[in-house]
Amino acid sequence: MKKAKILIAEDNNLTRINMSELLSETGYEVKGVRDGREAMEAFPLEKYDLVITDLKMPHVDGLLLLSFIKEVNPENLVIIMTGYASVNSAVEAMKLGAFDYITKPLKDDRVLLTVERALSYAKLKEENVALKDHLKKKYDFGKMIGYSDSMNKVFETIKKVASSDSTVIIYGESGTGKELVAKAIHFNSDRRANPLVTVNCGAIPEELLESELFGHEKGAFTGAIRTRIGRFELAQEGSIFLDEIGDMSPSLQVKLLRVIQEKQFERIGGMSTIDADTRIIAATHRNLEEAVKEGKFREDLYYRINVIPIYLPSLRERKTDIPILINHFLRTFNSLKKKMIKGLTVEAMKCMVEYSWPGNVRELQNIMEMLVVMKEEEDYIDVDDLPDRLSNQIDQVFDVEAGIEIPDEGFSLNQTITNFEKDILLKALNKSGGVKNKAAKLLQINRTTYVEKLKRYNIM
Repeated sequence: MKKAKILIAEDNNLTRINMSELLSETGYEVKGVRDGREAMEAFPLEKYDLVITDLKMPHVDGLLLLSFIKEVNPENLVIIMTGYASVNSAVEAMKLGAFDYITKPLKDDRVLLTVERALSYAKLKEENVALKDHLKKKYDFGKMIGYSDSMNKVFETIKKVASSDSTVIIYGESGTGKELVAKAIHFNSDRRANPLVTVNCGAIPEELLESELFGHEKGAFTGAIRTRIGRFELAQEGSIFLDEIGDMSPSLQVKLLRVIQEKQFERIGGMSTIDADTRIIAATHRNLEEAVKEGKFREDLYYRINVIPIYLPSLRERKTDIPILINHFLRTFNSLKKKMIKGLTVEAMKCMVEYSWPGNVRELQNIMEMLVVMKEEEDYIDVDDLPDRLSNQIDQVFDVEAGIEIPDEGFSLNQTITNFEKDILLKALNKSGGVKNKAAKLLQINRTTYVEKLKRYNIM
């Protein structure tokens, strides 16, 4: 019988060794690592039946490791160990997908019972072949990555609306993943066996968009040398995704309104009326309610397409998902580019999380591809590897501090300057990953002066 393989991540050497020996003697194959970062390196290299991780560890903590594992393999079971037996930490771990948790000090019988229960559960899950086959027919929600509350709301809405034929409109900034949402809706609907046809209304010139949507007959206009089938016909019995519908001209809005109301249309230059058995999923980065008030978007069309609105959060509104997305893109581009970049340093990760991401997930994806391509060593990506707009965020501190207002009662100038200087010294130290020489260069002072200031403020 094949031994179950278990990965243990624990920074306390004695705890890790004792648990490894206990599980090995029980008949399991065990690998122990010293922290979450080592676990993230080890996990993709072998198939583990179970991961046991401490909650509080240096570099990468247990919750981030849990998210990483669930993103790589949602079916993998994880048990959390914690000496911080608070309800909050346990609940957070369970929300992220932990199977169970064990409190410290560890008791052998409790450890063995929890491990046995987890592995029995995994075995039962594997044996349920019918359920697995059913799930394979569904669209892979794993392509939409996120554990934040805002993304969970999006996932719940998708599940509810997918089975209906109601018109859906997706609101969100550029790069937030509106097309992924459209795909998730279509491929979880009863129409999934039929086409999902995408049209970017903002990328096609107005004079060509009507022909693109509805098609045309031969000779309908100069250059129409043959009959062309439009996107609505191609999407028969399926779905059509009208991206950036807010950019559609008023004349085309009228024709789209007729398709929605009457479920019919004609090709340009055609006499035959064609039935439109197509579900409409629209998307826009614009505020259509404001566009209606400004006379740029038809009010009647707005109410026709705004049946079920889905609001996609920007990346800056779901910062907790950024490390998970980073790990996902790192593995993707490591594989595509034949690289073995290990991850990001703590300081580089902080810069990535604190950045505003105006281009959202698409911008993050592009930056991760660039970082993997440009990094030559099989090492960690550091602050110095990041684009200037991310690594130079320390400059923003000065902007914030420069905006201080003087209260009516006044304040101590000396104390304010002291607090400001101490804050800058710490930020430079964090940005440089604790390397004082780099921190001094960031502040354009010599190392001796920098160290003296650290001592003055009892920072070292």
